[in-house]
Amino acid sequence: MRCIAQSVVALALLCSSVGAQAPVVTKVEPPNWFIGHSINPVRVLVRGTNLNAVRVTCGTLRCSDVRISERGTNVFVSVTVPAGTRAGSYPVTLTTANGRTSFDFAVHAPLARTGRFQGVTTDDVMYLIMPDRFANGDTTNDNPARSRGLHRRDDARFYHGGDIEGVRQRLPYLKSLGITAVWLMPIYDNVDSIAHRAPQSWAPNGFTDYHGYGAVDLYAVEEHFGDMAAYRRLVEDAHAQGMKIVMDMVANHTGPEHVWAKDPPTPTWFSGTLAQHLPNNWKMEALADPYAAKAVQDSTLRGWFANILPDFDQSDPEVERYLIQNTLWWVGMTGLDAIRQDTWPYAPRSFWRPWMAAIKREYPTMTVVGEVLHEDAAVVAFFEGTKTNFDGIRTGIDQVFDFPLQAAVRRTFMFGGTVRGVAQSLARDRLYDHPERLVTVTDNHDMSRLPWGATEGDEGLMLAYTFLLTTRGIPQLYYGNEIGLQGAGDPDNRRDFPGGWREDARNAFEATGRDAREQRIFAHVQELLALRRARPELRTARTEHLLVEEQQFVYRRGASVVAINNAKTPVTIRVPGLSVSRAAVIGGCSVPRIEGNSAVMELPSKTACVY
Repeated sequence: MRCIAQSVVALALLCSSVGAQAPVVTKVEPPNWFIGHSINPVRVLVRGTNLNAVRVTCGTLRCSDVRISERGTNVFVSVTVPAGTRAGSYPVTLTTANGRTSFDFAVHAPLARTGRFQGVTTDDVMYLIMPDRFANGDTTNDNPARSRGLHRRDDARFYHGGDIEGVRQRLPYLKSLGITAVWLMPIYDNVDSIAHRAPQSWAPNGFTDYHGYGAVDLYAVEEHFGDMAAYRRLVEDAHAQGMKIVMDMVANHTGPEHVWAKDPPTPTWFSGTLAQHLPNNWKMEALADPYAAKAVQDSTLRGWFANILPDFDQSDPEVERYLIQNTLWWVGMTGLDAIRQDTWPYAPRSFWRPWMAAIKREYPTMTVVGEVLHEDAAVVAFFEGTKTNFDGIRTGIDQVFDFPLQAAVRRTFMFGGTVRGVAQSLARDRLYDHPERLVTVTDNHDMSRLPWGATEGDEGLMLAYTFLLTTRGIPQLYYGNEIGLQGAGDPDNRRDFPGGWREDARNAFEATGRDAREQRIFAHVQELLALRRARPELRTARTEHLLVEEQQFVYRRGASVVAINNAKTPVTIRVPGLSVSRAAVIGGCSVPRIEGNSAVMELPSKTACVY
């Protein structure tokens, strides 16, 4: 006897047959798979109750290698999709001595490859969005039925109503700005109740995981943001407009309210338990240190992130397989183009190697950028995917973020430090195999925004943007950069974009809604992005430092020359071996005069010019 019930993910899950101890299925992960996939069989995790001693049969599909958890709440089964299988739903039956239950496992035809899985390259400009704080395109999901009371725009640690549909509606705005790749912070389903969010000194009213980094379901979209259909519409619309989508993924940890925290599928699913686990010591540099003690490295790799987020133990083969499949499922379901992987150093490199290999085997044109949030270039370079370090592992990751350069940019342009610091940071490119692949950062959700507390004001901000958008690498902006949005540390750096809500007093998505300062910054960023798009050398050419002084920096990238004066007074500089025949296209500087074999440049105070 079978009794099928339709779930929210279009899975058929069965009500159990008669008997109090009959098996019950509550969750299937992944809920479907793909014809002709490089992973076959797929390892399916079934969650439920009364699954002890269960026997699994698949009919058309083939089931094998069943593993049941000690409590009878989790069952692993390998499901093979035979060659010639047609797209559709196929029953999987679980039988015990007390009854039987079934669910339908869907098999999908793969998405067409053309225009999908494109990867991010030096031709792109990434734009980081926190969906909850960007634009509210669908007010019906502001207070989903399961989570009443979590929507409060007056509290920075609650949901504000931004969503996937809001991002989709603003794609034309982003395209007009010059953005080519949109990176959304995690859209995984997060906790729906604040029952476990006890008040803290820093959050007296409680808090939510509006940011997306505390997942409770890695196979579902957060209902405050929309659903899978909304995300797929975003991807398709972005592709139709010549833009790419980057998905933020987290393979290091999950949220503390995930059911696994109390009932892990295997004894080694996490590094430790709720009752006993290592705190994370944040010592990322220890992983790049051949002399670091194992205990120090273990606390970094096996510690629970922020001492609250359960840390996956990727040495467990079931964990490794689960996380690899989860990644490929999201890509295969949506057609997205690239992945930003959170907390890259905090998961073992021995895991990243097969994870990257699986991605490249199925989607060879996709790219991955890893978060290595450290200011030391030697530490960041250790995690570059082309390197085989003292651990003998080459992960194969495509890109990492250039936080060392970001720190130098902040010190130099926002706080009046010597411009030599920026040039010296670039000189450390010798540590990288491929510095041109680094993702250069303005700021992001983990740090105060560039203008915050800066002594050099908007003049310094404009210099920072000119440098970041003309130097080597793949630039990444943070939502609101283009209007000089302010913000201290978390959560103030996650302010709502003005105009993203219908009730907002003004709409900064439009020129008429920006004040004079915002429009000046917007026009500057837009002009720089247009120049970068028009001048291929600003994306691909070798960098040559022509002059480095205390507060002046001149560098050439192919036929384009960038001259920066970070001083508060005008200067005249002489650049040997340079001939410039045209006035600056950005910055308003006059054509340099040629004296002997040198170009003599007149640079106003706090100015950057591109010739």
